[in-house]
Amino acid sequence: MKPIAILAALACALSAAAAEEPFDAAARGTTPEAQKGYDISARSDRSDKGFGDSKVEARMILRNAAGQETTRDLSFSTLEKADESVGDKSLVVFLSPPDVKGTALLSHAKILTTDDQWLYLPALKRVKRISSANKSGAFVGSEFAFEDFTITELNKFTYKYIGEETLGGRRMDVIERTPRYEKSGYAKQKAWVDSEDFQARKIEFYDRKGALLKTLTLSDYRRYGSVWRAHKLSMANAQTKKSTDLAFKNFAFKSGLKSGDFEEAVLTRLR
Repeated sequence: MKPIAILAALACALSAAAAEEPFDAAARGTTPEAQKGYDISARSDRSDKGFGDSKVEARMILRNAAGQETTRDLSFSTLEKADESVGDKSLVVFLSPPDVKGTALLSHAKILTTDDQWLYLPALKRVKRISSANKSGAFVGSEFAFEDFTITELNKFTYKYIGEETLGGRRMDVIERTPRYEKSGYAKQKAWVDSEDFQARKIEFYDRKGALLKTLTLSDYRRYGSVWRAHKLSMANAQTKKSTDLAFKNFAFKSGLKSGDFEEAVLTRLR
């Protein structure tokens, strides 16, 4: 539930592949329901292995409670993690409109320690490090939080298998996951995972009081070799009635990105 490439990969976090031993057994829990929830999530996460790096273009559509829309164009880049003890590195850059052009978010996902995130604000010509206390805040006015760019790592959570449901005429496995890392803005999340192709179709996010906060719907899946990507993500806030869509195009994989392309110094050199 990978950065798509950051958020797009959020869509792939529950897809299928051969099971492997986790580096951290605590994420599996001690009950059959916990083990089954973990196994489904592990298959999903591991199905995305081997993409190396990815780039994708996106249009962000923001809607207020009255339905009024504004749009922004972005690019997402992701560098695949080395193993399950660390997380992916990702970079989001706004391309338009002029008032946000050049704004960028760099994320180094961790597992149980605080994720490293830096926000570059071109108007101020400065890089701001995102503190752990602010990761549940809205990302540049959207319904996606800073935290949403790094929550796809398998061992960040404990899991529980809830059961089966039908969604859009397809049979789903429902998985509940609870953050193991500190400072999460969510008490828990629930994912509906297609039991045939193992892709997540819906994810619910619950606030710290346990109330439904927002729902992510993932659609228009397409396969690129061994990996899947959702081409549309829709995040609807149940409490404010605002929503944000992300529509993706032109995915590219194994384009030669390196670790040096995801360092803090890169942010001030963006054009």
